[in-house]
Amino acid sequence: MPEYRAPVGTRDVLPPESARWAGLVARFATQVGRAGYGLVVSPMFEDVEVFGRVGETTDVVRKEMYDFEDKGGRRIALRPEGTASLVRAFVQHRPPTPFKAWYAAPSFRYERPQAGRYRQHHQLGVEVLGSEDADIDVEVIALADGLFREIGLTQVDLHLNSLGDDRCRPAYREALIEWFTARRGDLCDEHRERIAENPLRILDCKRPECRAVSEGAPRMVDMLCEDCAPHFARVRAGLDALGIAYTVDPRLVRGLDYYTRTTFEFAAAALESSQNGIGGGGRYDGLAEALGGDPTPGIGFGLGVERILLACDAEGVFGAPDAAVDVFVIDTTGGDAALAITHELRAAGVAADRAFDNRSWKAQLKAAQRAGAALAISVEAEGITIRTLREKGQAEPVDRADIVEHVRKRLAAAD
Repeated sequence: MPEYRAPVGTRDVLPPESARWAGLVARFATQVGRAGYGLVVSPMFEDVEVFGRVGETTDVVRKEMYDFEDKGGRRIALRPEGTASLVRAFVQHRPPTPFKAWYAAPSFRYERPQAGRYRQHHQLGVEVLGSEDADIDVEVIALADGLFREIGLTQVDLHLNSLGDDRCRPAYREALIEWFTARRGDLCDEHRERIAENPLRILDCKRPECRAVSEGAPRMVDMLCEDCAPHFARVRAGLDALGIAYTVDPRLVRGLDYYTRTTFEFAAAALESSQNGIGGGGRYDGLAEALGGDPTPGIGFGLGVERILLACDAEGVFGAPDAAVDVFVIDTTGGDAALAITHELRAAGVAADRAFDNRSWKAQLKAAQRAGAALAISVEAEGITIRTLREKGQAEPVDRADIVEHVRKRLAAAD
């Protein structure tokens, strides 16, 4: 028989690591819920043209999308990022604005697997559609910053830029073309012949030769129009007011073409510098219109679950939980008592488990210790006892009718 394994670029997440994933999503859901964001669940595949709108010149569309023809002859693509699907849903269903939504979903990109980067990766994200207010930009950035703080990350740097809009970006684009054309021979092979196609992509190139040429290139922040300049100033003032530190990074353009005005990225200083991005986003004021809707401003972010947890490992914070259950029931009288007691405890809101297959008392105790339970209830012919496992306390007798109340008191005292 062949030995089947997870496909290249994917991985299985098992307990207790999966509990950490669930904890991260729960923290995120609670935080954004307090700010009025509602969950949106969208398909993991769409018409390929939905994702084509993120930018025909980007690597995401040109090289990395998983696209195929389905059995009905439709050209379909697996979701490479979260924003396009959510904006498509907004255009289709036309909810009231401002529309504030969050998601937690897998995304798919055919790229070289690296530490924390997989062909199936997972993102947490928010999107707001229907407001041009710069304070929304600040709120969105603050939500991501707040999540990092809540889980204990302290070595996270925020990079900020503005990419202008359709009024000021054309002049900036021409200035970049002129700059890079004059230095064509110094660029990397990929961008040497693609200057006119999308000069902003060169700013995003990580190869040393392109970074050296970009060092003195014109800056968008110096060419912002009369609308974009005060918008960016308001974003910066808002972040300053909230005490959120940032660095203005003129080379920050992100990897997708739909961004306008505010763009931002979070980098984990505890990770290797070439692979330290843990999330980012920005404005995309023309995307709804590109997907067939009315002109609607929007902003959002996507945070990489795998990358965030890798940064947590590097800083030694937000580890996997020690225990899956609070109470483990050991039953050497046939299992009927364990069945009833665990059911009662769970109904009372207590996390409880038990052993199966009529194992010995010693084997069941080992199972209780592996589960990390705080308490063990032992059902034997002589009666029922309860003991503290983590401190290896003495067993105490307990009446069958008082088990739930007794467990609650013991757990409350331990907290």
